[in-house]
Order: sequence, then C-alpha cells, then structure tokens
Amino acid sequence: MKKVYLSAILDLADRRIVSFVISDRNDNQLVFDTFDEAVRREPDAHPLFHSDRGFQYTSQPMNARLKQHGMKQSMSRVARCIDNGPMEGFWGTLKREKYYRRQFTSREHLVSMIENYIHYYNNGRYQRCLKSKTPLQVHQQLLMAA
Repeated sequence: MKKVYLSAILDLADRRIVSFVISDRNDNQLVFDTFDEAVRREPDAHPLFHSDRGFQYTSQPMNARLKQHGMKQSMSRVARCIDNGPMEGFWGTLKREKYYRRQFTSREHLVSMIENYIHYYNNGRYQRCLKSKTPLQVHQQLLMAA
C-alpha cells in the first residue's frame, strides 16, 4: 500500500479540526486545498494562522492566500514548535488511538479510519483541556456567547 498524507487545520479556541484533506502527495496543493476548505467552511474567520516552517507554509502562494483572506501567520523559530504544538498533539493522539499497532490492507480502509476518527474527535471525544467537553460542544458555546 502507498503512503497517504493528511493535512488538517485545528481551531485553537475549541480544538476542532476545521478542515482536512487526504492526498497521495505531500505537496503545496495538499496544504492549499486544506486552507481553501477551511476558508470555505468559516468564511468570516480571520484567525492568526499558526504553522510549522514546512516548505508549503513558507511559500509565496501560501503567503498570498493568507493576505487575501486577511490572516497573519505565526511560526516559531526552527526546532521550537510552540506555535504548532496543539496540532502536533492531535497527530500524536490520532496515531496513538487509531494507527499504531494496526494493519491497513487498503488505502480505502486507512482513509475511512481517518475520516471516521476526525468525526469522532470533533463530535464525540471529550477532552480534559476543554473541561471534559467535545470540540463541537465548545464551538457551539463560543457561537452562542458571540
């Protein structure tokens, strides 16, 4: 089975995965598609965009996308992933809970697991950092308070 690459954007306020894209290639288009999906889903949001220093995030086309949507980018210094820590935490949780010690016999099986897990993570996985609420519950509370 070939590798698949997952790109995701996490909202720091509620720890919700706002958008994700799965691709057979780790390239600029993967990140651009993920970003464009997040903007499509949350068109009025103008967040501070935290990322690591990967080539996709430091490219001129990504910078242009951020400016077009009124966003600023934040990146920590090299080898200090402070800005991207919550996203790294999500990757670790996904791998620990659903990937390690499992065998995937097909791309479809792996993609289905990822899609189902992200749905569960947003809607059914209670998190201590959210005072034992799900990301969706916190998101709904934040919308009502606005």
